[in-house]
Amino acid sequence: MTTPITEDRRPDSDRNRRHGGGLRALLFTATALTAVAAGVAGTLLYQRFTAPDTSAVDAQAAEIAEALRGELTTSRSSGGATYGGQFTEGTLVDRVQAHGGVLLSADTDRDRTPDKTHTAEVMLGLVPPSEGAAAATAYPVRCYRYTFGVGAYSVKQSDMACPTARTDRRPGSLAAQMGVLLTRQPTGVHPYRPRAAEGYAHTPQGAADFLKEERLVAAGDEVSAASGRTDDHGAYVLALRINDVCHYLRMASSPAASDLIPLWAAPADEQEACDVQQAVAAAELHGTDPAKQG
Repeated sequence: MTTPITEDRRPDSDRNRRHGGGLRALLFTATALTAVAAGVAGTLLYQRFTAPDTSAVDAQAAEIAEALRGELTTSRSSGGATYGGQFTEGTLVDRVQAHGGVLLSADTDRDRTPDKTHTAEVMLGLVPPSEGAAAATAYPVRCYRYTFGVGAYSVKQSDMACPTARTDRRPGSLAAQMGVLLTRQPTGVHPYRPRAAEGYAHTPQGAADFLKEERLVAAGDEVSAASGRTDDHGAYVLALRINDVCHYLRMASSPAASDLIPLWAAPADEQEACDVQQAVAAAELHGTDPAKQG
């Protein structure tokens, strides 16, 4: 369709004013667009040079993924891996806390075939590495998701947005709450290390004896609200609070359990309930080593 052209019959002075106004409008628009473009570019440059450098904490996350692959490598080709595929949620907590973070949640898809799929969400950057001098700003709080099944090849790592709400529904940030949680861990000697629980009675008193005699807790630690039950594999599992932080304890009579971490802090999303049923699910073996199974 062609637009008809009409002749402008107004006086020359009126046309000149119109053209001059149009020119000024074009100049104003061009100037505004240039300013907006400069402003956007300036903002992007500012973000580029002021955004936190996440490379250090990303490296921590990559180390966790690599350690997890080591756990899922069978012993015949593990190259000296510590567990060679037999581990529980306690192993995940140990690895994450060793890298200055906490386990936010852990879940298992038991309906997926042929193998179960595990998902772990973690928050890192809460505590910079202890070795060497490191500025706290070099380790901004970041969150990551790990999924794994059977075998080192199954481990996948991805970034995720950190939750902001506290697990107890109180005002404040989840990162601040998790920071406090780390300061309240047991003060015993290496509480989150592999130990055998054989020889101890599978009762609340036996659990108290185990914690004390194995020096997982110290005299100043407050242990309370323990509830336990025996799982389908004969391990005695408890949910208890140490220094008001929910922990899970797995006691097994098998000597092979000496390679497992018996005590660990419950994930952030299970801190409020601190339920023994959650503890039983967390105590199940995550990995399977065909070489060790014969």
